[in-house]
Amino acid sequence: MSSFFVDAATLLIQVIFGLYIFAVLLRFLFQLARVDFYNPISQFLVVLTNPLLKPLRRVIPGLFGIDLASVILLLLLQSIETYLIFWLTQFTPEPLAVLIAAVIELIRLTLNVYFYAVLLRVILSWFMPYGMRQNPAGNLLVGLTDPLMRPAQRLIPPVGGLDLSPIVVLVSLQLMQLAMSHLLQ
Repeated sequence: MSSFFVDAATLLIQVIFGLYIFAVLLRFLFQLARVDFYNPISQFLVVLTNPLLKPLRRVIPGLFGIDLASVILLLLLQSIETYLIFWLTQFTPEPLAVLIAAVIELIRLTLNVYFYAVLLRVILSWFMPYGMRQNPAGNLLVGLTDPLMRPAQRLIPPVGGLDLSPIVVLVSLQLMQLAMSHLLQ
């Protein structure tokens, strides 16, 4: 196959699988953080991910408040994406290697989601310092990032009215990303 078609097919696979994996991951993280289920954005994610999650939930029960069906679906989708990309490059990896690559990619995606969510929360707090909870997207951002922000806010109190705790959270997330990249080598 020519290089252009391999690159184009790889891009299409990454976009299609990536968007759906992102939606399932957001739904899972929203459930973990116990954000508002009736938020319009949450409802959109529920409608989008239910066709694949509902059948899995009948077979795979939750465990200690963790939706294992979402975790299995994430691993399955990421493994399929990884395998298809390897297959396009005419490399057939071992199933265990595909699973390990899928787990690592999901961890990296989760760290990126939290990094950009905290960054977006900081930026939006400049424009609507007291109105984050009135906006559906702001409400989700606050609900998603609060479990990360609260320990940092207890560690570093506001200085002169400025909350410096997001710096600690962002640096910690970057350090975890760095650790993940070093683990891969």
